[in-house]
Amino acid sequence: MVSESLELQRLSDLSDDELAAAYTPSREPWLRVNFVSTVDGAAQGSDGVSKSINNDADKRVFDALRRRADCLVVGAGTLRDEGYDVPPIPLVVVSRSADLPPTLVDAPRGRILMATVASADGLEEVREELGQEHVLVLGDDEIDLPLLKATLAERGWTEQLCEGGPSLFADLLAADVVDELCWTIVPALAGGDAVRIATGAEVEVALRPALLLEQDGTLLGRWLVE
Repeated sequence: MVSESLELQRLSDLSDDELAAAYTPSREPWLRVNFVSTVDGAAQGSDGVSKSINNDADKRVFDALRRRADCLVVGAGTLRDEGYDVPPIPLVVVSRSADLPPTLVDAPRGRILMATVASADGLEEVREELGQEHVLVLGDDEIDLPLLKATLAERGWTEQLCEGGPSLFADLLAADVVDELCWTIVPALAGGDAVRIATGAEVEVALRPALLLEQDGTLLGRWLVE
């Protein structure tokens, strides 16, 4: 239930500076996760990607969060599925196999980092592609996600933005490193068996609503992890 003290605000009433200020973290480091879904919880459209369900309101907040962020953290599978290009801020690819998506291979040196494990099949290859200093080995067989958050903060990247995917989100929740969920709900239903915003690891996490915006039926909220 949304707190009675939380007022619904119109997204269009906020300037870009006011919107950015509304998403100011309360401490450092801060890891926020951003997702869009339909009203019935589908995190993707019928084509299997989120681009087909987002809209102008979601895009405005998406862009605002990216401008605030020091780095992006995204699972390799999501990067491949969504066809990510090289972003203007450092992108940390999370992959236990050290699999670098092909759209990122020609990125400028230092723009792409790999978070992986010592047993990764592609470890030596990705070190050659990205440079050893840009490959973070954070465990033997499983990625130590609290260590990932701390390691990025040590580089000065204290405002960290994760854009999925759903399995990485669930793993981050299970590791107790998520500070905030930014969740856009578009006014549509999908049905079928589309994935939810968190899948895989079983978690039980309490959230506290901190901001609720609306535009043309789209709801955009900040939910803080308790």
